[in-house]
Amino acid sequence: MFYWVLKAILSPVLRAFWRPWVEGGENIPAEGPAILAGNHLSFLDHFFLPLVVPRRVTFLAKSDYFTEAGVKGWFKRVFFSGAGQIPIDRSGGKASEGALRSGVRVLRQGRLIGIYPEGTRSPDGRLYRGKIGVARMALEAGVPVIPVAMIGTFEVQPPGQLIPKIRRIGMRVGRPLDFSRYADMADDRFVLRSITDQIMYELMALSGQEYVDMYAKRAKEELAAARAAAAPGPSASPGPSPGPSPAPGPSASPAAAGGGATVLSTQPAATGSAGTAATGSAGTAGVGVARASAELPGGSAARRPPSAEGQVDRAV
Repeated sequence: MFYWVLKAILSPVLRAFWRPWVEGGENIPAEGPAILAGNHLSFLDHFFLPLVVPRRVTFLAKSDYFTEAGVKGWFKRVFFSGAGQIPIDRSGGKASEGALRSGVRVLRQGRLIGIYPEGTRSPDGRLYRGKIGVARMALEAGVPVIPVAMIGTFEVQPPGQLIPKIRRIGMRVGRPLDFSRYADMADDRFVLRSITDQIMYELMALSGQEYVDMYAKRAKEELAAARAAAAPGPSASPGPSPGPSPAPGPSASPAAAGGGATVLSTQPAATGSAGTAATGSAGTAGVGVARASAELPGGSAARRPPSAEGQVDRAV
């Protein structure tokens, strides 16, 4: 009940100020279970996606939203609990299994589950590596995955900004992805990784974001460490001038800030088509999206962002 009351109250406000547009809304089924997998750019994503879906959407939300202290924490706790959202421990492993099982139960009831495979909001508006929990849920529940790309919410309210800006936002909904042919491979980590990468590829194509083959949590940690290193200490004293800074070379691209992570961009390259430029940590350009392809078991090609094969991934 709280979900529908909240939606009735917020819908007129959100539509009046941010005028959300939707492409591909017909790809969301009118009935039956499905997973809505989205990119995560802003706290506002939790509001706008349910706004444009006539059916109820149950989200897997980070457990921090249910335990944060203070007035802001109270608001989040009331909102997410009242809306029936499922808390998930993002540390992975067994800590996340309970939330995944709860998600599968919701899907078996014929409902919609919303999940952000990146696990956290993007720190810089780029698309980061997905965690494999979305693939495991899809195989265990036997449901399709529908990619939903949020457009413009990062510019409206990026992480750390309290007051959202007023500008139009949108959503692009992709066609359902059917992975039922891998139903008996839910414990195969290569299959789970490949399915997750295909979902992230579809999100990249829909959103136009630059893809970074690194978990967003690690990117946040590296950004925080870089800021801490750049901040002057309290006892810092001026020293000799370091001289003129060298001109940036080909490897100075901010897209390579992942420290070895592969960056795949959908911005127009020499060919002018989306998704045709890939930049590695050394700034090498021109590697096509074909490099990001992988063959799933069973002979079905899965277009996917590049991944480090053999790396042990967390459950969510």
